Amino acid sequence: MQYRYVFFDMDGTLLDTLDDLRDSVNTILSNYGLPPITRYEAAHFLGNGAKHLVHCSLKQQVSPEQEEKILEEYKVWYQDHCRIKTAPYPGVMDLLAHLKAAGCRMAVVSNKPDPAVSELNEYFFGDLIETAIGEKTGIHRKPAPDTLLEAMRLLEADRKECVYVGDTEVDLQTAENAGLNCICVAWGFRSVEELQTAGADTIINTADELEKLITGGSS
Repeated sequence: MQYRYVFFDMDGTLLDTLDDLRDSVNTILSNYGLPPITRYEAAHFLGNGAKHLVHCSLKQQVSPEQEEKILEEYKVWYQDHCRIKTAPYPGVMDLLAHLKAAGCRMAVVSNKPDPAVSELNEYFFGDLIETAIGEKTGIHRKPAPDTLLEAMRLLEADRKECVYVGDTEVDLQTAENAGLNCICVAWGFRSVEELQTAGADTIINTADELEKLITGGSS
């Protein structure tokens, strides 16, 4: 076994959440008469939390107070509409089942608001993933290593047996800051070229490839 503790990003790595995120942002923007964002824009605004997503989505200047109101309304709307179009990427469910059967312990570490992370993790992954941590008050979000280190603590993980799996430059930075290797997936919110530019040296194209890399080709 190459790694016994596997920590996953959620959006763009385990789940294709892009349409629900974009639709939620656009619903709130529309309520304020503001222009919508495209799917491409949404993908490239993601990775640094809800506040960053909303800030980047504002194509017209608004007051700080109004921006904060838009952010809070977005969070509420998304929490209630986070499972409309969202689904696991191809092969992800088999990957998680196989890794658990092989003895891996797994957690999600995300910059998505913590209530949505918990709901999506429980709904889609059940007991396959032991714990899920999202953005919440009192702990620094990625790329700070705090949430990843907290997940490692909860799993009582040996750092030498840990790996982080993600799809953006934020995930690469988070893994580096926590002293872990990072595996990047090519199906997420960044292109292979963008990941390479960000310093990724391990990029995989399928869930089967990821399983073999984590297990060392054996169960």
